[in-house]
Amino acid sequence: MLGAKKEFEGVLLVDKPIDHTSHDVVARLRGKFKTKRIGHAGTLDPAATGLLVMLVGKATKISQYLMSVEKEYTGTVKLGEVTNTQDAEGEVMETRPVPAFTEAQIKAVLDGMKGDQYQMPPMFSAIKIDGVPLYKRARAGEDIEREPRFIRIMDFDLLRWESPELDFRVKCSKGTYVRTIAHDIGQKLECGGHLKTLRRTISGELHVDQALPLETLLTMPLPELEARLLPIHAVAPRIAR
Repeated sequence: MLGAKKEFEGVLLVDKPIDHTSHDVVARLRGKFKTKRIGHAGTLDPAATGLLVMLVGKATKISQYLMSVEKEYTGTVKLGEVTNTQDAEGEVMETRPVPAFTEAQIKAVLDGMKGDQYQMPPMFSAIKIDGVPLYKRARAGEDIEREPRFIRIMDFDLLRWESPELDFRVKCSKGTYVRTIAHDIGQKLECGGHLKTLRRTISGELHVDQALPLETLLTMPLPELEARLLPIHAVAPRIAR
C-alpha cells in the first residue's frame, strides 16, 4: 500500500556502552527504527558492557527462548572491599586486608564454585516483591526476605591475578547474578570483595564479536541497519519454523 509504514523485524546485536541501562538502548533504537515494538533478551546493569540482544518487530516473540540460553561474561573482582550493591556502583560498607594469595588458591575457590547451586538474589536488583522492585526497598533501608534461585556455573576461569584484583571468565545459566558471585568469592577468601567490571561476551550461540557499538548502529542509514538484522529462523530455528 502506498505510504505504508515499513515494518522491521529481526535480531540486532548491540555492544552496550557503559552507563546505559538496557531500557536506554531500547528507547534509542525505538527512535531510530520509529517503532515501539523493540525489546531485549536479557538485561545488563548500567555499569556492564557487551552483548545486548535486541529484538525488533516479530522477533520479540522469541524473547523467552533467547533469555533462557547460557551466558558468558568476563570481568574483574576487587578484593578487600565489600559494597552494598556487590559492585563498584555501591557504597563501601567494609574494608579488609587482602592476604598474599597464590594463583592456585584463587583458582581453587573459582573451581569450587562450579556446578548446580542456589543463589540468593541481591537486594539491589530489579526483582519485584509485592509489585515493588527490590532496589527501591534497598534504597529505603529495607532488607526483604528473598527466595534463592537455582543457577548453574559451567565454567569459571581465572584470567589474571594481581592483588587485589582478579580477572575471570564465567559461563553460567540464565538469571545468574555475576556480582553476587564476585561477592561470594570475597566471602570464601574471607577478605570481602565486589564486582569491579563486567562484560557479556556470549549469549547462547551469539557472540559480542558479531555486535557493533550502539553509537555506530545509530549513525547508520536505515537500509544498512536493516541489513544487520539477523533473521528470526536463524537465531531460534526450533521456534520460528
